[in-house]
Amino acid sequence: MSLSKIATSLGLSVTTVSRALGGYSDVAEETRRRVEAEARRIGYRANPIARRLRGGRSDAVGIVLPTGPGQFGEPFFLRLIGAIGPRLAEAGLDLIVSSARSGSEELALYRQFVENRRVDAMIVARTRLEDDRVAYLTHARLPFVTHGRTRAGGHASVDIDGTRAFHEATQRLIAFGHRRIGFIGAPLDYGFGFFREAGWRSALAEAGLPCAPARFAEPSEENGHRLAHELLAGPDRPTALLCATDRLAIGTLHALGDAGLRPGHDVSVIGYDNSPVSNYAATPLTSYDPDIEGAAGRMLDMLLAQLAGQDGAAMNELRGATLVPRRSDGPAPDRNGQIKSRAISREERSDDERPHDTA
Repeated sequence: MSLSKIATSLGLSVTTVSRALGGYSDVAEETRRRVEAEARRIGYRANPIARRLRGGRSDAVGIVLPTGPGQFGEPFFLRLIGAIGPRLAEAGLDLIVSSARSGSEELALYRQFVENRRVDAMIVARTRLEDDRVAYLTHARLPFVTHGRTRAGGHASVDIDGTRAFHEATQRLIAFGHRRIGFIGAPLDYGFGFFREAGWRSALAEAGLPCAPARFAEPSEENGHRLAHELLAGPDRPTALLCATDRLAIGTLHALGDAGLRPGHDVSVIGYDNSPVSNYAATPLTSYDPDIEGAAGRMLDMLLAQLAGQDGAAMNELRGATLVPRRSDGPAPDRNGQIKSRAISREERSDDERPHDTA
């Protein structure tokens, strides 16, 4: 069905019909009602692309994952997209997902999205303390929200309190009797890498313990495996390892196996993200659940508020993460490799800590 058919039926020009259906104020109310009634009668539906072009909107939100091509498998990103997509659909908005390597390639894609008017707003994932993407979007005056904080602030953001989580994790290990607690982290220019390392460092300082060796690399299983091997081969081997992500922690568990060490007995390991694989590792991984779904909901609340005209500069929220204890951490061994304090009984374990049946 076309605009011309409605125009012919009502004795109006195509331009008048188009403007009536587009909501323009220069069309008389009686004419608008006649046009809308005729459109309903003949089952006319407006072309959404044309409607968007007329309104200067794309009805889309973009997210560029800072990964190389073919690397969408990051569990955190998949959970974030899975939580965001349905909420945007409810609001009548599309989600455009792309990926680019961090740096100039990534920023060029942001420019393409914004300057070609492909999106009305952006979601920025995995912020850096000094973030060119945030600076560009602020300058472009495009609504956006970040998952994570930046050093400058002054923009809509939702973050998980990694400092508190890793402070708590370190205290847990200290209470288990560990005194050599190593750290395997993400690069410190990432906001999450910086804040999680700060929690580990501050808890050791409060306990009067020296910072055990630390290693940093992009969060992947391969890097976790490599860095754990380095720390385990040192002269003063840690009895516990805190890992900034579950991917690093899974690699660490494999490194312990290579060395003939038992997670949760010879060396304790704690991760972060509560990714699905953490519950099904050979030794289920103690981890922190950052409630990605809840954080995504708050990010979209902020984004929709900005699209409705509100200023996002003061919109920020710092949320907590929840410890999910399993079997990869426990009491520290003594110099002979024996557990210093009694083992936790089955009755004292949470459901997640109890041994899992395996096929």
